[in-house]
Amino acid sequence: MVKKWAWQIYLSNFLANNVFAMGHTSVEKIIALQRNAANIRNLCILAHVDHGKTTLADCLVASNGIISSRLAGKLRYLDSRQDEQIRGITMKSSAISLHHRNGDQEYLLNLIDSPGHVDFSSEVSTAVRLCDGAIIVVDAVEGVCPQTQVVLRQAWLENIRPVLVINKIDRLIIELKLTSQEAYVHLQRILEQVNAVTGTLFTSKVLEEQAEKQREEEPETKMCSGDQVYDWSAGLEDADDSNLYFSPDQGNVVFASAIDGWGFSIQQFAHIYSQRMGINQQVLLKTLWGDFYLNAKAKKIMKGAQAKGKKPLFVHFVLDNIWSLYDAVVVKRDKEKVEKVVTSLGVKVMARDLRHSDPKVLLSAIFSQWLPMSQAVLTMVCEKLPSPLDITAERVEKLMSVGTRRFDTLPKQTQELKTAFLHCSSGENVPVIVFVSKMFAVDTKALPQHRQRPLTQEEIAQRREVARRRHADRLATEQVVEHLQGRVPQEDLSAGLGTAKMEKLVLKDSQAEAEEDQGETFVAFARIYSGVLRKGQKVFVLGPKYDPAQSLSTLPDGCSASDSVPDVPHLSCCSVESLYLLMGRELEELEEVPAGNVLGVGGFEDYILKSATLSSSAICPPFTPLNFEATPIVRVAIEPKHPSEMPKLVRGMRLLNQADPCAEVLIQETGEHVLVTAGEVHLQRCLDDLRDRFAKIEISVSKPIIPFRETVVRPPKVDMVNEELGRQQKVAIIHQAKDEVPRSSDTVPVETRGLVTLTTPNRLATVGVRAIPLPQEVTHLLESSSELIRTLEQVNLSLKEGRTLDISIKTLEAIAELKVQLESLLQGRKWRNAVERIWAFGPRRYGPNILLNAVEGYQRPSVWQCLGRGQQLGAHSATVRDLDNSIVSGFQLAALAGPMCEEPLMGVCFSVERWDTLSSALVEQDPVSIRMLSESREACEAQSRQEAAPGCYGPVSGQLIAAMKEACRQAFQAQPQRLMAAMYTCEIMATAEVLGRVYGVLGKREGRVLLEEMKEGTDIFIITAILPVAESFGFADEIRKRTSGLASPQLVFSHWEVISSDPYWVPTTEEEYLHFGEKADSANQALKYMNAVRRRKGLYVEEKLVEHAEKQRTLGKNK
Repeated sequence: MVKKWAWQIYLSNFLANNVFAMGHTSVEKIIALQRNAANIRNLCILAHVDHGKTTLADCLVASNGIISSRLAGKLRYLDSRQDEQIRGITMKSSAISLHHRNGDQEYLLNLIDSPGHVDFSSEVSTAVRLCDGAIIVVDAVEGVCPQTQVVLRQAWLENIRPVLVINKIDRLIIELKLTSQEAYVHLQRILEQVNAVTGTLFTSKVLEEQAEKQREEEPETKMCSGDQVYDWSAGLEDADDSNLYFSPDQGNVVFASAIDGWGFSIQQFAHIYSQRMGINQQVLLKTLWGDFYLNAKAKKIMKGAQAKGKKPLFVHFVLDNIWSLYDAVVVKRDKEKVEKVVTSLGVKVMARDLRHSDPKVLLSAIFSQWLPMSQAVLTMVCEKLPSPLDITAERVEKLMSVGTRRFDTLPKQTQELKTAFLHCSSGENVPVIVFVSKMFAVDTKALPQHRQRPLTQEEIAQRREVARRRHADRLATEQVVEHLQGRVPQEDLSAGLGTAKMEKLVLKDSQAEAEEDQGETFVAFARIYSGVLRKGQKVFVLGPKYDPAQSLSTLPDGCSASDSVPDVPHLSCCSVESLYLLMGRELEELEEVPAGNVLGVGGFEDYILKSATLSSSAICPPFTPLNFEATPIVRVAIEPKHPSEMPKLVRGMRLLNQADPCAEVLIQETGEHVLVTAGEVHLQRCLDDLRDRFAKIEISVSKPIIPFRETVVRPPKVDMVNEELGRQQKVAIIHQAKDEVPRSSDTVPVETRGLVTLTTPNRLATVGVRAIPLPQEVTHLLESSSELIRTLEQVNLSLKEGRTLDISIKTLEAIAELKVQLESLLQGRKWRNAVERIWAFGPRRYGPNILLNAVEGYQRPSVWQCLGRGQQLGAHSATVRDLDNSIVSGFQLAALAGPMCEEPLMGVCFSVERWDTLSSALVEQDPVSIRMLSESREACEAQSRQEAAPGCYGPVSGQLIAAMKEACRQAFQAQPQRLMAAMYTCEIMATAEVLGRVYGVLGKREGRVLLEEMKEGTDIFIITAILPVAESFGFADEIRKRTSGLASPQLVFSHWEVISSDPYWVPTTEEEYLHFGEKADSANQALKYMNAVRRRKGLYVEEKLVEHAEKQRTLGKNK
């Protein structure tokens, strides 16, 4: 153990020294390469978890001499965190700059390694935004997995070009024991799977464009008459997809085994065999992959290998050679055959490799010279991926179009910046445009300016001299003390020594505080799209809500960040303190960086929270927000173990929020500090960071706070034993009749149809509300259209205030489409004209609940009024009544916290069927009512004048809000209530022998299997299931333990699902009584969840700890 520990220390020191030396020798070279944008490649590695991204990155890093090729795959150089090394998965994206020579050209490759675990897919989004290309890695055994599809979609959405690496081909030989012919068929199938995903993305894009085109041409089509009745062509026939798919003959596919250090493309073998056999290289390129075989007699390459039962060229020329090498070295360990292979390939193998007990060492030594992986992958990257100069106009327009605004609606000066993007120029007068995708924390001691540098001989001599003097002074002091001990009293001497010790302690404490303050420094992970960014330069920091049109009217022409700038919303100025070259675990300081490069920027921790746009021009728009695939769903409450350390916790959580792109930090109304994360692994990483890096204190963490939703359903037709309701014999259960507490108040009248009528305490207003369950499709539509509904609300607010809001035609079309979809889904007598009568959405004005106006004679402006602005739809007839906003506010409060356990409502429609105010005759008799009503009306008028300023409600308004809220809650309780649970989609890959155990774990945790399919050519099953988030904690660990690590789940938030059981149910019929017993002993899942939430929130929980309190006798006392 001691030897191993000593070896690890030696290894880390060796690596640190080598990397440091490498940085000094090659930084100048990289700076020179940064100036040539045509030879820069910005790329990221994307894949499913455990498909070999970091091992591939190790091989590429080893090609630059940064690490030893023998350590590639074992060291995982870009996984610099301790928990990454322990878990064996990547948790954050890391960048490194590599140099590669391809022919006579030299290239700079800015490589970003990204995580594959679903919890960290936000890190993938930050990496993809900064790149022009991506390497998609696919496991040759597992094939296309869920996260592979996700990363392909992310690459597609960001308009970056992918290339493919099919990794772990050694598993086909050693684990699956396939023949070369079977492996060829298996590889073909994987290529088809990847191309199928790409084809689906391409088809959806073409169909969207075609639909948009048809909408534009529809008026013209109606005008012209002809014989054409219907055109069903989708436009796919005309679309060019020739360069879209992955194919080895196009040079965008590499077959590899990263752990063994080898990889090849078709081009390499075409070059080898064209020299050996004299066949034209272009012919071999076209025929090496596909249904072609070699006719030895005719000396021709023929088509139809499969039909004639012949070996395809790829098997004959490529796979057979690799299979025979594995057979000789790993399987049979035939020394004679190995020597023959080594001689025929012309490679040199060291004697120690030949004698090594591990055959993989010899295998890597041969392959690294014959088919080096880095050569194949880097050559493909240089030839097939675009440079920053090749950025497409479509991608630029997409980056510059934020929210509801289209590119053509931006100011003209802003649109002219498109040319700066396309040219990617580093000229003097070119505007600087930089995008920061995330902020990452670096230990202050690890920064280049604080890093120890090697000492010169003179400095070593000076230090030696200082140390000698210090030692001599110490000896002299000790002699003086010994001499004085006889003369000076002992008490005075000890007092003097005590003072000296105290001074030392104070000095140490101040040093510790200074070190603690230094702690972590934030560096911006960024890319320059235009211009040159220099150290000390002043730039504008543009927030995500920044509008360049505002700055054009406020700022003077040609205004720069160095001028004194008036206050503009979401715009600030900042100086660039430092620029860094990202080299994996190391940073190198730079003076300036030209366009087209990925870099680190220091000095923005007080200006940027997570991501931002930097520019030297104020007319630059902010970039489109990043697309995050993972939804933060797991939340915990955090508090310090020692209350005095609360300021440190607050500061630490603020830093954590800045350092993690996906984590959210909230302070709830209860005062709890809540951390929201994407999953269990992500939560663990955030808590470790908070303890060890940001807060540096001991913290107490609550159990995960599980989110639920409350809803109502239609009255059930059968009871809990599937007997039809109303036909069974009721049984009288005395203790239940005593204990049952009515859920709705006795004073509130509830009609048989569920209409609840409430009057305000001052008797000035009465409201009648009914709760109706929304159809499931409508709930899903409202949930997925939340951003659109929020935009609709902003437009309506601006129209109400008399302001004009520029909104794109595309957004108006999307709102119209939403209205049409709602009308088609809300059919039937009870939903007649419901869409036109929508009063508001909630909670927070954009949630999946609806407030419906069913008040007789009240015609208020429609929420869809923005669609009828040109026609002045109902402008004269529709007026807003006094206190209209109070009804909406009461609904919003009720929708935000339901009566079951104060969780938000979902899928509920509240229909306001009565809203009466006190008649004038009665008001005349009551002067207090007159005063209160007039105050409320004045407040409402002031409210409309002051643009809905908060705090302008009168007493009647406040009572109406409370009455409306209570009416909604009582109407909700008058219907059958249900809880809705958050659900994960769970993808599990497992072998046949552990399938039963996987099903056992899923069944125990209330999971439900949706699909089970077997991967062709393997013994691996893919199980798709859904699992409640509440039951998911510890699920991954349990399934790994039960299956001995042979199954690993991927959990992604999917949807909300109604829990079928009624939380308030008790057995009342004879059948239920016989089946469930008097006390319904079987666990009610919904009641368990509801009580857990109520207990956590400090609400009343109706449960009996002791049923019968009589003294119980023991067996001993009965004798």
